[in-house]
Amino acid sequence: MPTQSRKDEPAYKRIQSAIRQRIEAGELKPGDVVDSERELARIHGVSLMTARHALADLAQEGIVDRRHGAGTFVAPPQIHFNKLLSYTEQMASLGLAIHSKILFSGIVTREPEIAARFGLSPTSRLIKIERVRSAGDEPVALEVCYLPADEFSALVDVPLDRTSLFGALERECGVELAYADEEIDATHSDHRISRLLSIPGNSPLLRIRQLIFSTKGRATVYVTGLYRSGRHTLRIRRFR
Repeated sequence: MPTQSRKDEPAYKRIQSAIRQRIEAGELKPGDVVDSERELARIHGVSLMTARHALADLAQEGIVDRRHGAGTFVAPPQIHFNKLLSYTEQMASLGLAIHSKILFSGIVTREPEIAARFGLSPTSRLIKIERVRSAGDEPVALEVCYLPADEFSALVDVPLDRTSLFGALERECGVELAYADEEIDATHSDHRISRLLSIPGNSPLLRIRQLIFSTKGRATVYVTGLYRSGRHTLRIRRFR
């Protein structure tokens, strides 16, 4: 069956394609104003209703943000958590560079609740890595990772400000990750988190706690991530 040509596309789809192309080319960046419905109708020679349809669909997809009385703006990129990927991989899938600022990296011994998740004794040695994750120039998440220190001591010296933890586990330790059990809830930022993520105090956050297992079924990494609200979307497909 022949592929539908651009000429045969519905008019609202052509408008959407044009806006997407401008975003992908960097002509429109997050926060930039998108042409109004009236302007889009004039440029593309369509009705006001068709232009409105195009923007409404893009808003539903999270591509643009429509603000009553203010206009339509390019929305910040959203990250989808329906697949087990490292944060670096998530950002790469959106064409964004990830940067990390290491706040702490070392061995801790007084984390009994975390040790229990690995089936270890309360005073077991754990590697703790706390990082602020940024996409572009914007800090978007505070992430704290734990691993059993006796098994993964090689990771202590890995520059995790510049590389993926998942990738380091595979390269340095020969461990591949397979799946995660997750707890997801909403919380708010305290003074420290607000400062680290450059957000107002008491801002809403998405909290995701993951116990990540290797392909051999062993609990390998425990991660708590605090993510800026509005930057992340959880999409789940359910079957019956």
